[in-house]
Amino acid sequence: MRHRQSNRKLNRTTSHRLAMVRNMSVSLLQHEVIKTTLPKAKELRRFVEPLITLGKAPTLANHRLAFDRLRDRETVVKLFGELGPRYKTRPGGYLRILKYGFRNGDNAPMALVELVDRPDTDAEPVSAE
Repeated sequence: MRHRQSNRKLNRTTSHRLAMVRNMSVSLLQHEVIKTTLPKAKELRRFVEPLITLGKAPTLANHRLAFDRLRDRETVVKLFGELGPRYKTRPGGYLRILKYGFRNGDNAPMALVELVDRPDTDAEPVSAE
């Protein structure tokens, strides 16, 4: 039984998993669209959406929390300067996960993760495998 077990392990150690989700979050917030596997995308949503909610209230404490979770200064500046005001009136649901076929090598289900209401929709997705 898996009572009260909340996250996916993704066949990684804890430190590797946290570093991977942190790197994917930085890539998503910088490029606003990434391509990854479906389980990673679903786990990424649990990490990024609270960060965007933090970006809606630009306090010093929220800046420090965001920097503690992302460890990337430019991304934190973009989160509070651009993304927070963009989603100010939206109550949640900042990410869109679209199924994107299967990977050639191992037939893993792929997904396209993008921020909703992003201004440039013709950008090429960045691969974050």
